[in-house]
Amino acid sequence: MSLSFSRVHELPPDELAIYRRLEVDRVPKHVAIIMDGNGRWAGKRSLKRFLGHQQGAESVRCVVETASRIGLPWLTLYAFSLENNLKRPRTEVSFLMRLLRTYLSNNVQRMNDNNVRIQYIGRTDELERDVRERMEWAADATKHNTGTVLTLALNYGARSELVDAFRALSGEIERKELRLEDVTEQDIQRHLYTAHMPDPDLLIRTSGEMRISNFLLWQIAYSEIFVTDRLWPDFRGINMLEAIEDFQKRERRYGGLADGSESDDVTSLPANTLVPR
Repeated sequence: MSLSFSRVHELPPDELAIYRRLEVDRVPKHVAIIMDGNGRWAGKRSLKRFLGHQQGAESVRCVVETASRIGLPWLTLYAFSLENNLKRPRTEVSFLMRLLRTYLSNNVQRMNDNNVRIQYIGRTDELERDVRERMEWAADATKHNTGTVLTLALNYGARSELVDAFRALSGEIERKELRLEDVTEQDIQRHLYTAHMPDPDLLIRTSGEMRISNFLLWQIAYSEIFVTDRLWPDFRGINMLEAIEDFQKRERRYGGLADGSESDDVTSLPANTLVPR
């Protein structure tokens, strides 16, 4: 993808102030967000849950716009989980699907204005036909954009993603295109929904919950995690920039040692040496 022009100057002053503190060459390539707290946001205001979801859609619009302005290559939002589809009341699920259709209808022009391309991951074939048609329409209408790739995880579950990947691998083995003993991590990776995407550098979770909720379990093996107590309907682009600023203060070691650290010379020590108390 090409991010050939900068739109940082379009950031509002408060967001621009944070952006100017960032190291531009260390901005994450991929930010993933677990959008949580719509219901609690509404409950705290004695409002119906659907109003929380509506306000959450506004947060999506704001965050996507900031992402496009700073040239973030990949933004993935956990919009609707497999568990949501199975366990939420059907009235709420139907409303969420109507809200998705409305969001796509109302924001495709904005996506094109911001050079954003939309795509989806999950078992989207299980969604209702009219929802899928609107999704396909939006993807087709934005497919030539070269800026931020917005990925909505819809009817998504990381465990089901792995099941689907293993089924695809099993098919290759049955067709003798691959031997079981030759299967590698890369073979699993290429059958994930996200095979064409880099793994997230930064995972943000709103609402203060300290769990992953079955989201991108394989892909976030080495992601930095940022949890905020802010509920999703109150989350804006400036809050994503704050998370990126926090991300840049961390040292990513991927299981290795920090730069400049030296390993102890233990070659001459027996494996059962006791540590002094």
